[in-house]
Amino acid sequence: MQQREVTDKDNTTWTCVQAYAGVDSQAAAEATERSESEEGTVPVVCTPSGGAQTVRLELQKDWLENLSDEELVATIAAER
Repeated sequence: MQQREVTDKDNTTWTCVQAYAGVDSQAAAEATERSESEEGTVPVVCTPSGGAQTVRLELQKDWLENLSDEELVATIAAER
């Protein structure tokens, strides 16, 4: 399972992972593929290190490689 960690201006560390990506089974692989929207986005769940609430995002499927830390933090902040 690939994940990213980013830290926001409040020193909250967010661990972000694509939904279904961490489960190793045929059903999970199918769910991951089906979760991609027609626009090419995938659901991503970001969990905070502190008392903040988990955030669910819709990001481009290449978010792990092509979304900067600053853009990811800004997207999390916008969804909170």
